[in-house]
Amino acid sequence: MIKFTKMQALGNDYIYFDCTKINLDEKSLPTLSKVLSDRHFGIGSDGIILILPSTTADFKMRIFNSDGSQAQMCGNGIRCVGKFVYEKGLTQKNNLTIETLASIKNLKLKVQDNKVIQITVDMGKPIFNPEKIPLLSKQNSIYLTIDNKNFEFTCVSMGNPHAVTFVDNLDNLDVTKYGKIIENDKHFPDKINVEFAQVIDKNNIKMRVYERGSGETMACGTGACAVCATSVKKNLANAKENINIILPGGNLKIKWDENIFMSGSANFVFEGEFDYHKFLVKGD
Repeated sequence: MIKFTKMQALGNDYIYFDCTKINLDEKSLPTLSKVLSDRHFGIGSDGIILILPSTTADFKMRIFNSDGSQAQMCGNGIRCVGKFVYEKGLTQKNNLTIETLASIKNLKLKVQDNKVIQITVDMGKPIFNPEKIPLLSKQNSIYLTIDNKNFEFTCVSMGNPHAVTFVDNLDNLDVTKYGKIIENDKHFPDKINVEFAQVIDKNNIKMRVYERGSGETMACGTGACAVCATSVKKNLANAKENINIILPGGNLKIKWDENIFMSGSANFVFEGEFDYHKFLVKGD
């Protein structure tokens, strides 16, 4: 039997495995994520996250989306990793480094009564260079028309690719309909995470997200950072100030001061175990 921990940050939920103590078969991981993430026949999640030893940081995280694809980075997921390793006694550090496929990220944990109540992540610098996003365009802004509806997207990488557009009203927008089409558009060779944002004022922005490989989710940390960077770049938000990003699952504080810093909470949901060896034999 293999133990797992279900965690969520603003409703962005993943199944976590402590792989500092166990080894999971590499070939099984995409299928494992698809099976366990199923909200009707599995545990239910946006994917799985493995916490592993690292030779270059305190820990390493690997992320598999609910469709089995591997992601470079997850802002909500990495906050959960910080809470997990501290409260599970894997470290006593308040300042951590986590290796991801995007880069090594620095975390600062705010601890009260031995509980992690807030995690601030140095998310690095936003990348607007089309080749590095990647984006098949000479500029990082593109225009798409879908069912007679026009969108202007600003594309940016936060370790994973994002396309941000601003709309007048988020409430009546069919995020799944448009997000699925945009995710698979020919401009995006690695597909794309799609953010729809509505500016309330220069310090408050509402956002919904269609995540590459998962569909619409309650929140997206890297997406919130992409919205912050794009808003500042377009002079829609205040630079070097905390911007309140309002997501369906809750709020994140994002600040762009050379690097982008993301602050928010993380929570345990429940723990359990399943017969991993039976899964390997059956293949489902």
